[in-house]
Amino acid sequence: MISNKNYSICFVSFFFLFFFSITNFFLMIYFIMNNMVIFLEWELISLNSMSIVMSILLDWMSLLFMMFVLMISSCVIYYSKSYMMSELNLNRFIILVLLFILSMILLIISPNIISILLGWDGLGLVSYCLVIYYQNLKSYNAGMLTALSNRIGDVFILMVICWMLNYGSWNYIFYLDFMFNDFSMQIIGFMVIVAAMTKSAQVPFSSWLPAAMAAPTPVSALVHSSTLVTAGVYLLIRFNNLLIELFFLKWLILLFGLTMFMAGISANYEFDLKKIIALSTLSQLGLMMSILMMGFSSLAFFHLLTHAMFKALLFMCAGMIIHMMNNNQDIRLMGGLGVYIPLTSLCMNVSNLALCGIPFLAGFYSKDLILEMLMMSNLNMMIFYLYYFSTGLTMFYTIRLMMYLMVNDFNLMSIYNLYEEDYIMLKGMFLLMFMSIIVGSMLSWLIFSYPYMIYLSFNLKLMVIYVSLIGGLLGYLVSNMKIYSINKFLKSYNLSLFLSMMWFMPNLSTYGLNYYFLNFSQKMMKNIDMSWSELYSCQGMYMIIKNYSIFFSYFQMNNLKIYLFSFILWMMLIFLMLIIMN
Repeated sequence: MISNKNYSICFVSFFFLFFFSITNFFLMIYFIMNNMVIFLEWELISLNSMSIVMSILLDWMSLLFMMFVLMISSCVIYYSKSYMMSELNLNRFIILVLLFILSMILLIISPNIISILLGWDGLGLVSYCLVIYYQNLKSYNAGMLTALSNRIGDVFILMVICWMLNYGSWNYIFYLDFMFNDFSMQIIGFMVIVAAMTKSAQVPFSSWLPAAMAAPTPVSALVHSSTLVTAGVYLLIRFNNLLIELFFLKWLILLFGLTMFMAGISANYEFDLKKIIALSTLSQLGLMMSILMMGFSSLAFFHLLTHAMFKALLFMCAGMIIHMMNNNQDIRLMGGLGVYIPLTSLCMNVSNLALCGIPFLAGFYSKDLILEMLMMSNLNMMIFYLYYFSTGLTMFYTIRLMMYLMVNDFNLMSIYNLYEEDYIMLKGMFLLMFMSIIVGSMLSWLIFSYPYMIYLSFNLKLMVIYVSLIGGLLGYLVSNMKIYSINKFLKSYNLSLFLSMMWFMPNLSTYGLNYYFLNFSQKMMKNIDMSWSELYSCQGMYMIIKNYSIFFSYFQMNNLKIYLFSFILWMMLIFLMLIIMN
């Protein structure tokens, strides 16, 4: 039986996080109305002329982001109360999640590159602890991949810290305007972008994000919506003044567009429920990063916040479904769930439609605005196609997922495991569902002080809806595939393998790097450690001594035949010696 103490830690954490979230919301409104920024400096140590100062920046952006992080994490902790009910160490899990939230808040309120590193590294360390929470080999590999990929970003942040010694202080917020006409602007900009790419899993560092799905589902809901993966985007939003005049911005727009495209295609080949949602996160991160490279930082921030709400909800719905399907994540074994779990299906469909950008849900306000600003920008046809094709793919994998889960016939798992819906989980999900509906229009009033004027022709204005309809139709057709259609795919097996394996990125970034070193070390171990060095050292000596001891012990067995034989042998030897001497 679970003790009341475990319930209380969940409830107390939920209460405090939710209370601080509401407080931040009202503070943020006050700050926006009065156009306020508060910069706090807290002197920790003062030694002669040197002082160590902890600085905190509170403006509308940091308060709004904190409000979202705290609201999502409060719902996730309330949800965990039921989801992790059978967990013996529930306190440890909740404390790890709280440490994770604390690291993210430290990163959000830091105007100082040193305290940013503390939050950044805290996120990396706690995410490793959470990914390996279920202790098995797969989780361990995923955790190592996550931690080591994020270490690359940490190294680049450390290099930024070293380079900023040129300016005399690490409070980067004061120097952004001075860095414009400086060569170091290019260097710091490049390093910050690479650090953000590792944290936000852009090509070529994408393989850790689907692997991190080894973590418990409440952790996935938190990590992949508003905390770990958005830390890179947030850092670039803070450094956005630096990103305007970099010479390689066009290449980065292409790279992040390819991330969107690659993630969208891979999601259509995937059958693991959580990995499909993880790949959709990767696609949306590519959208945020590339719109940042075009110079629209407020739009990227807007999409970051709306995406956080419906993506956390989507993961929580997936967790509920996995819970009911006896911890099975394969969507081919599910079907017809809409009849048996109507409230969860409602939440899942709302979050899915918000992800697709269906009008008047949260995703519509940000995605539609981003795509229209893209059309107004002076960019080439390839970027245009990449964006719109990726938007269509979002609809494609979403409709495919909904068909497999809700609409198609009953399959193996959905017949045997029809439990009641859990109302503790549903309460957390309903709050996020309400937010997923209203947050788009609310933020568009709050963030943008004046409206964007977008002037487009009728067909270009409706282009998003055209692409979504085509994507949705294709998703429906693919979900109804029977065995004879799948056989045709075997003719293009190599192409399917390439597209489903994220363009062989795990092979290149993980297996590819590890394979040669591990293979070489295995051969060295077999040929040297376990053969020659064994033969000529301990094992060889052991065999010689063992053989001699067997030989001598045979003599010492008091065997009459041996004694007689040795007696005759010695007599013959003495006899021969006597003959020779004479």
